[in-house]
Amino acid sequence: MQVGIDQIGFYTPNKYVDMVDLAHARNEDPNKFLIGIGQNKMSVADQTQDAVSMGINATLRYLDQIARERVGLLIVGTESSVDQSKSASLFIKSALALPANVRTFEVKEACFGMTAGIMIARDYVRLHPHHSAIVIGSDIARYGVNTGGEVTQGAGSISMLIKADPQILAINNGHSSHSEDINDFWRPNDSAVAVVDGKYSKNVYLDFFKQTFTAYRKQTGIKTSDFTALLYHLPFVKMGFKANEWAITAQDEKTKKHLTENFTAAARYGKEVGNIYTASLYLSLLSLLENAKLPANAKIGLFSYGSGAMGEFYSGQIVKGYEKNLHTNADQKMIARRQKLTIPEYEKIFNQALESPQDNLELQSDEQTGTWYFAGTKNRIRQYFQK
Repeated sequence: MQVGIDQIGFYTPNKYVDMVDLAHARNEDPNKFLIGIGQNKMSVADQTQDAVSMGINATLRYLDQIARERVGLLIVGTESSVDQSKSASLFIKSALALPANVRTFEVKEACFGMTAGIMIARDYVRLHPHHSAIVIGSDIARYGVNTGGEVTQGAGSISMLIKADPQILAINNGHSSHSEDINDFWRPNDSAVAVVDGKYSKNVYLDFFKQTFTAYRKQTGIKTSDFTALLYHLPFVKMGFKANEWAITAQDEKTKKHLTENFTAAARYGKEVGNIYTASLYLSLLSLLENAKLPANAKIGLFSYGSGAMGEFYSGQIVKGYEKNLHTNADQKMIARRQKLTIPEYEKIFNQALESPQDNLELQSDEQTGTWYFAGTKNRIRQYFQK
């Protein structure tokens, strides 16, 4: 029995910052951001969007096309949690009107959280083949205004339905993993923004990729040339580019060509949206699916990395007819709909979003009709409404 990804939903907020504008405001050469980092734009979440609301909106993309009564598990991977105790998944389950018997919880290990959720969901479906599972990655990457990590911020969510006989990607058996207790990136309880050692984190990321990719090939006997595409967690596009360059160094020209072209297709959405932490790898997958033509049974390699640190490499096979289950036009319209912010507007919205709104003050959203949003707290209880 094959188990894997049957549906994919995507959401990103309706505001963005252009990297050229940001570079000029920070007295930097725009090419440092456009080429050196590999980013064009980054989505910006205002006070009305958080991990919960974005997760709801991503799942709405496909919710009406599935059998809700068969959903037995809902997992949210996030490092932008809204509560120290209650899971983001419970808020989402309520908004989506899923059955009361759904098992639901939240997973945290930096950017690895969604991958952990997918592996749990895969094993759950193998034991309960008549059930499906929803796995959501939802995050807002924040380093602070005028900081070294500012250009690698972003916001968004990816939601997936994991089930037997999937229509998009069947997950293969086997994986390789590597973990170490290190301090390349973290966010203390008393901080709304992350702490990062940028150069160290880049080196650790590449080291973890080399270790897991090498171990996976040794374990399975699969060669680099067997992959149609290699996908990466993309905190920024240049980081994945460096990993991909290492992977293809000793390959023939044909392999180099198709792995490079498919990396470019997979990075297209990330260049426009920015870093979305737990969901970044799966934004790459969505971008590949919607911007490349993939043959049935194409082998796709996926490298997941969460700082602190946890790395894993696994693979999947493209299912024939996968294109019919995508929402390409809607996803591209969502990215295109965003309002460009001036740098002062962005700084005001960013800093305001770091603060909790006054209790019993209802927030208003400027999103389009049908979008869910965080409306503030009432008697310290978080409120989510649909516009």
